[in-house]
Amino acid sequence: MKWFVAMSGNIGSGKSTLTTQLCQRLGWQPYYEVVDENPYLPDFYAGMARWSFHLQVFFLTRRFQHHQEILRAPHSVIQDRTIYEDVEIFARNLYLQGLMDERDFRTYHDLFHLMLEFLRPPDLIIYLRAPVDLLLDRIRARSRDFERAIPPAYLAQLNERYEEWIARFILCPVLVLDAASVHLDNLETVIEAMQQRLSSLFPLKEIPS
Repeated sequence: MKWFVAMSGNIGSGKSTLTTQLCQRLGWQPYYEVVDENPYLPDFYAGMARWSFHLQVFFLTRRFQHHQEILRAPHSVIQDRTIYEDVEIFARNLYLQGLMDERDFRTYHDLFHLMLEFLRPPDLIIYLRAPVDLLLDRIRARSRDFERAIPPAYLAQLNERYEEWIARFILCPVLVLDAASVHLDNLETVIEAMQQRLSSLFPLKEIPS
């Protein structure tokens, strides 16, 4: 039985780590966010207003491609960050902060909604909620040069967008987890919470173990 679970959360919330751990434990296929291969990221963090539209279009294109591959895949999958976050969190925040002009945001928004017509939502989204201090600690620990200059205020703005998005999201169920409490030694607790959420929604489908 195939499952499609997606991991969401702010930069440094632990999405990739938890995706890896869950997939290794369950024997599922991970689909990671394209970060290091994104040619716009270093330029974006050096000049957000100049490169915001280019960056977001790249991410949206790759996320759409991954989402289609996931829907065709014969096995269960966990996706590291969703296509919904591209528009509702990152592009929206850039627009609200004046770092993406209205013309670009409307074009991007229209493209996103056109893509949605071809995509089935995940069975479940796991949202990792994390305070800014924790995000900064984890960003420093992974030592990506282009992330070192991310200001705390930007992460705080993204957290606001995440809370707004989760409060109104209705396309699929959401499991909210405290990112600070998710560790390798309590992975079974995360799996149990995921199993309970899925079994309550899809009682006739086989639940991962």
